[in-house]
Amino acid sequence: MIQRPEYLKKLISFKDKQLIKIVTGVRRCGKSTLFALYQEELLKKGVLPNQIQSINLEDPSYSNLLDWTKLYEYINKRLVPNQKNYIFIDEVQNVVDFEKAADGLFIKNNVDLYLTGSNSKMQSGQWATLLSGRYVEIHMLPLSFKEYSSAADTGNVEETFRSYLENSSFPYALQLNGDINQIRDYLGGIYNTIVLKDVVENKNIRDVSRLESVIRFMADNIGSLTSIKKISDTMTSDGIKMMPLTIENYLDAFRNSYILYKVGRYDVKGKKLLQTLDKYYLVDIGLRYYLLGNKKADRGRILENIVYLELLRRGYKVYIGKVGDKEVDFVAENNGEIEYYQVSDSVADQETLARELAPLDAIKDHNLKILLTRDFEPQTSHNGIKQINIFDWLKQ
Repeated sequence: MIQRPEYLKKLISFKDKQLIKIVTGVRRCGKSTLFALYQEELLKKGVLPNQIQSINLEDPSYSNLLDWTKLYEYINKRLVPNQKNYIFIDEVQNVVDFEKAADGLFIKNNVDLYLTGSNSKMQSGQWATLLSGRYVEIHMLPLSFKEYSSAADTGNVEETFRSYLENSSFPYALQLNGDINQIRDYLGGIYNTIVLKDVVENKNIRDVSRLESVIRFMADNIGSLTSIKKISDTMTSDGIKMMPLTIENYLDAFRNSYILYKVGRYDVKGKKLLQTLDKYYLVDIGLRYYLLGNKKADRGRILENIVYLELLRRGYKVYIGKVGDKEVDFVAENNGEIEYYQVSDSVADQETLARELAPLDAIKDHNLKILLTRDFEPQTSHNGIKQINIFDWLKQ
């Protein structure tokens, strides 16, 4: 199993806390593996095997537990009295009224409860509604570059990074040994499950081709400022007429299935969120190759996508920054601390360097400002703006 140390550390920090631990994320990002890694840790610390119950509700062996009363009874009768019991339930959204079973277990003093959820049956906001005040959510993503490198380092950082992009950051893709046809088939399985099962079935969408045209459009335009109307107008000009409301519903469905992420804009000088124009990023660049083939992409946008996901992994809230008429790629906030990030494929050309530094220079506060590039140059500073090699930053 590929180690997921940061997520594991988060789970361990909440061990035995009176909260339901919910791990969310796109299908096949490694939630079940994370639970297995955590269970290994529990056993190492002296927890006995009979104190651990692990149930995957997508396993047909547990199909009789999709009624919440049966799920509760099954777990309850196997609890070890006078000992802490660690209960792990994968894909809990498959159980109608699952929160009733969760509540019943939560109130027991000897139960520490862990759940996963991954699809649009269970939108992120619904956790708050159903389990109000009783849970903590740990949002999980596919492998970071650091995690990927720990299992597939080629000795050449650029080659490893190219493999990370093209062969996917989904953990199981590593088991396919770089066989591009097998990897594309594997990604197709993930994509079809998300689109056909999570989105089409749950949202009762009839025109699948239109739905797929939207996700392909978004994959082709990651990191571009856009609006629902702009998407509608562009697609209409390409011969695919679609109302803005329909597109908005489709985008919400993809976001709720964690395949697509929306990033709003923040006015750095006015210190307020803006209501117009957003950017979208994919959960995995390998999916972009699956959807669009080898269609050429702006490498800077690809790097933006990677940096955005990494900032999420590190616990930041992320926005696009507006500074007058200039744009900062990311404003990242964590525990009241703000950092600014600009991302560029290369700034070896002095004109490009000046252009990338200008938005950061326009910010007059003293928060950390970082320019990330693929240039293999010693870390340097431009009037307080740190220029860092993106591979070094990703491996921090």
